[in-house]
Amino acid sequence: MLEMMLDAGVSTREFHHLVREQAVRVATRRVIKETGRTSKSRVAIMTGLPRSEVARILRKPVVLTGTSPDQHPARRILAAWFDNPRFLTPNGEPAVLPVFGKRRSFEALVSLHSGGMPVRAMLDELLQIDAVESLEDQKVRAKSRVPILTGLTKSAIAGIGERAKDLLDTLMKNARRTSQPLFEATSFINDADPDMVSVVRREIAEQGESFINGANSILNRSKKRASPSARKESKKCRVGVTVYYFQDESTEKSQSGVAPTPRKNLRRKRRSLVVSRSETASRPRVAKVRR
Repeated sequence: MLEMMLDAGVSTREFHHLVREQAVRVATRRVIKETGRTSKSRVAIMTGLPRSEVARILRKPVVLTGTSPDQHPARRILAAWFDNPRFLTPNGEPAVLPVFGKRRSFEALVSLHSGGMPVRAMLDELLQIDAVESLEDQKVRAKSRVPILTGLTKSAIAGIGERAKDLLDTLMKNARRTSQPLFEATSFINDADPDMVSVVRREIAEQGESFINGANSILNRSKKRASPSARKESKKCRVGVTVYYFQDESTEKSQSGVAPTPRKNLRRKRRSLVVSRSETASRPRVAKVRR
């Protein structure tokens, strides 16, 4: 969970606020389900938050857009690069910026919006997640507005959340054991032969696909078919099963899945004071006066 949070560019302050708000909303739904009404005092007791904080969160609409000081510094940098006219081209596109400079540069962008982060550290982070591209002559170009690790798209994150929620719900229901336990089983070993892993993965994928196809047939047969005359909304139940393969590598090249790239040395360009011979010859000579 924490690794995905870092890959998705979520700061710890953002995560803290999201957890607080989600806890209040989940607790509120539970109180309404149990008592039939909303009780801010009950929610405050369940979450450990002040009643005034609970009331403030419940008044607030569920909107997660825009930027704020609590957001990940990389997200603020990219948002400003795409929105601030100072760093845009006449066509409204993010301008190619020199790394160093006073007015219109990546250094100025970081100084204004990162909250005190070093320029080189921020550049390395954005290069690592493929949000910017390093060009010749120490210039950089923005590639993505959202600082998310390559491959970790919004739909992928939503899929992770949905699968994880279903699994945790099953485990929690079985832990409470208020009814017949739901099916949940795992088969694994700790001493697999690395040379056999590819064969095992392929065979399990084939068996898993066969099982899911059979499960689809069972689920389709269990669909509730309402007669044309019955127009009333009937109760429905969400039912499903997920099969997944997991593997822990003993040695990994990169925790994030992105191969590390060699770091280029960046230096500020200084104006060289070079005086030509003609300029030297044209200068008037000052005679030394001996006293």
